[in-house]
Amino acid sequence: MKEKFFRQVLTNVIIAVVVLGVFGLTYFTVDTQARGNPDGAISRGSDSAKVSLMFNVYSGIEYLDDVLKVLDANKISATFFVSGSWVSGNEESLQRIAQYGHELGNGGYFRQDHSQLSAQRNREEISTTHQLVSALLNIQMTNFSPPFGVYNKYTISEATNLGYKTIMWTTDTQDWREQNGDIIFRRATERVKGGDFILMQPTKSTVQVLQRIVDAIRGKGFSIAPIREVI
Repeated sequence: MKEKFFRQVLTNVIIAVVVLGVFGLTYFTVDTQARGNPDGAISRGSDSAKVSLMFNVYSGIEYLDDVLKVLDANKISATFFVSGSWVSGNEESLQRIAQYGHELGNGGYFRQDHSQLSAQRNREEISTTHQLVSALLNIQMTNFSPPFGVYNKYTISEATNLGYKTIMWTTDTQDWREQNGDIIFRRATERVKGGDFILMQPTKSTVQVLQRIVDAIRGKGFSIAPIREVI
């Protein structure tokens, strides 16, 4: 009888721990990425008349020029977060992004999980990419977006020490894995508000709906500007 009782207690404890863990993870995700970031990361701007399109560039160039052409045709300046490992070997593509007048942001060097990095490794990821882009283009980037949207206290402090704001996003289109352009379009535009940062990648599906996204955002009365302006 006692053995059965203790088994039941143990089962209840395990269930409680799992529930609390799921709740804690959900709360952390909502609190730090959607509602605002008390730790200093920025997931939306303060200019209620503008929206930012932010592109993560860390592999390939197949669809980058198509993205640039759509943005250029609409006279739009976006923010491109580049990883240093991509820049090394794609210098001409980096230059094209800058020549089109877009803001460049720092995406780290090796596209690491920054939540698992020490202060020194966080600093190295950011500073190495900063120095590389600065040497190629003679510009000083000021916005850093941690890969995968994960970071720790060292990420924020080291980015700040290097003169960077840590940037998250308001809306993730998840176009890196989504093949359905209509879904990407809905994610980008359905609940768009002034100050939003909309995350995309230069993918085939994104290119197919990018003009529709631009038209929809403008149709709701917002202009599109780089993050430095929307902040």
